[in-house]
Amino acid sequence: MATDSAPDAPGLCFGSVAEAYDRGRPGYPREAVAWLTGEEPLAVLELGAGTGKLTEHLVALGHDVHATDPDPRMLDRLGTRLPELRVSQTAAEEIPAADATYDLVVAADADAWFDADRALPEIARVLKRGGTFAVVRNVRDERIPWVKRLGNLIGHHTTGEGVGDAIDSSPYFGPAEETAFKHWQVIDRSSVQDLARSLPDVAALDRTGQDSKVREVLAFYDDFGRGMDGMQLPWVTECFRAVVGIQPKTIRQEPAPTSTGTTPAAPDDEAGPEAQLVGEDTVPVALAPAVEPPADDDSGMLLIDFR
Repeated sequence: MATDSAPDAPGLCFGSVAEAYDRGRPGYPREAVAWLTGEEPLAVLELGAGTGKLTEHLVALGHDVHATDPDPRMLDRLGTRLPELRVSQTAAEEIPAADATYDLVVAADADAWFDADRALPEIARVLKRGGTFAVVRNVRDERIPWVKRLGNLIGHHTTGEGVGDAIDSSPYFGPAEETAFKHWQVIDRSSVQDLARSLPDVAALDRTGQDSKVREVLAFYDDFGRGMDGMQLPWVTECFRAVVGIQPKTIRQEPAPTSTGTTPAAPDDEAGPEAQLVGEDTVPVALAPAVEPPADDDSGMLLIDFR
């Protein structure tokens, strides 16, 4: 039953409107996904997969996909779209996977919710040597006056806002490549309501506030829409990708002292905890307390807590 309270904390507000999100949000152009992934089948980790708008393209292109999201309600909706898919309720800041597991880590319209200081080292850690971190986001083309007026009601998009800069400023990745693809979403009087409810500026409101905002959007649609024919909403799909450079490693626990009180020496081919060998360079690794993986993870590995 709907309540009149605010739905969720930022970043988890979409679960309360998961069905509207699935119906009202645009998808991604297939050519954009192909640019992000390349032609060869990859082991892919998707962070913030939501209801699977990007995921379905990744699967259709033949990649081995592990889709994650911190909100179980979004994953439930994704499961109805791709019931055979491997999914996990996982946040980008603590990924329960071994070092160098994936060829590609990708986030679609989700990176804005990451704590970059913690997420980027984790993403770099789980990427294979030479692996890629990719970001894709749909942005309404507000160069068109009526689209900008719609943005006045439901929140504005800023093209290229911070995504490439965040990757470029990270010590873990090389320079970001970027490109963009134009596409249109046909919306009608029903789907424009779902679109409005699924956007963060609206989803974060309480139910009364959401209903009021949807009424404003409907009035706008009735002025500018084309009735049963709907309207074509222009989107720009911005794509960014960068190759991992420095790869943080999991920190091993110190061996327990022996009965004689001595600590066994580490094997000769292992660096100490203050450094790890990457290629031909020894790279410092931030010393941080290890944390246990989630209870349902039986790998026995320890994850770095980068807080």
